[in-house]
Amino acid sequence: MNYEETLEYLYRQLPVFQQVGSAAYKPGLQNSEALDEYFGHPHRKFHTLHIAGTNGKGSVSHLLASILQLNGYKTGLYTSPHLVDFRERIRIDGQMIPRQEVIDFAEKHLAPTLHIHPSFFELTMMMAFDYFARQAVDAAVIEVGLGGRLDSTNIITPDLCVITNISYDHVQMLGHTLPQIAREKAGIIKHGIPVVIGEAQGEVKQVFIDKAREVDAPIFFAEECVHFDSARQSDRGWEFDSPEYPHLFGELGGLCQEKNAATVLTAVARLRELGYRITDQSVYEAFAHVTRLTGLMGRWQQLQASPRLICDTGHNTGGMQYIARQLRNEHYDTLRIVIGMVNDKDISGVLAMLPKEATYYFTRASVPRALPQDKLEALATQTGLKGRSFPTVKEAVTAAQKESRPEDLIFVGGSTFIVADLLQFMPLPQ
Repeated sequence: MNYEETLEYLYRQLPVFQQVGSAAYKPGLQNSEALDEYFGHPHRKFHTLHIAGTNGKGSVSHLLASILQLNGYKTGLYTSPHLVDFRERIRIDGQMIPRQEVIDFAEKHLAPTLHIHPSFFELTMMMAFDYFARQAVDAAVIEVGLGGRLDSTNIITPDLCVITNISYDHVQMLGHTLPQIAREKAGIIKHGIPVVIGEAQGEVKQVFIDKAREVDAPIFFAEECVHFDSARQSDRGWEFDSPEYPHLFGELGGLCQEKNAATVLTAVARLRELGYRITDQSVYEAFAHVTRLTGLMGRWQQLQASPRLICDTGHNTGGMQYIARQLRNEHYDTLRIVIGMVNDKDISGVLAMLPKEATYYFTRASVPRALPQDKLEALATQTGLKGRSFPTVKEAVTAAQKESRPEDLIFVGGSTFIVADLLQFMPLPQ
């Protein structure tokens, strides 16, 4: 099989969460442990960092991977889902796993492991671990897929754990209250291993304190460890000022990046205490060039200048609160929002946050979980949002572009998969 045929075979043979949702979710570590045994425990052959959280874990993972590779560590990075190419999930020093590696892995290991009945995520996670081990990486940044306690990735014993924040997402599987969700995320905290918490208050904060105390893990709250004297946003990104890192420029846009920056800087301090060699210069360079270093996409990313077109993968109430605030801070003549969502999110909660004065283009992503555009329009109309429906992201974006003046702003989002469809036909600016 060639690369495309291999991926199609994997998608057909194994349940894929991004396609079918909770039907593909297999809580528990039995499958991962069985796969780990079959592959000879590859994750034990390199150091790891474990990153969980509702929002921000992608940005934090890519920033930490950038910092490590700039300090000479051969660095693996495992994230999900992908936007354009499956291989985005598995990188070493920013370079995607070669297509032939994916083909060879499937041909060699899929049949012998089918009796385990792995999910797509479980098997591709093991593809990453096996690849990292064979390529002799020094360290790998491993992003949790869903939750934490029962997530497939929780078989690793990392040097450092990071939990970015807690918001409502995947409530059917993780719990219907923030403390319940926090307890699931806190499941990655392990005995004696330091943990950084990006953002937490009240009962959620206490969940983390209690879990860390239970397993004797040193716990650090980014909000208490890093204090920015100022944080200013421009068209080029953010500039953060702190006593330790004056004039730290970050290219990632969006209001959520202030929290992410504090989380990363707190993690860097902990890594230095653990013996990692990290220079200040590498931190500055990583923040300024994370997209080039790692290939990160879809974080308040501008794809077109006139009219401005910005996309963001924020897809739940926790992420949308920052996007809605950001949109209020932007300057434009008319705000045009291309939006689609999947059917297992708090759709009404997200819609209630969006500006009523915008012109909306309701659409659906090309995945089975996508909410039909006419149903999204009906729900949006109930909350006072006005617009039209389009069957594909391309048609919705094209309509917004045709109706825009140069001073307008087009925002595309609501789902990771909406952004993925956008990037399929709209190339990244060079």
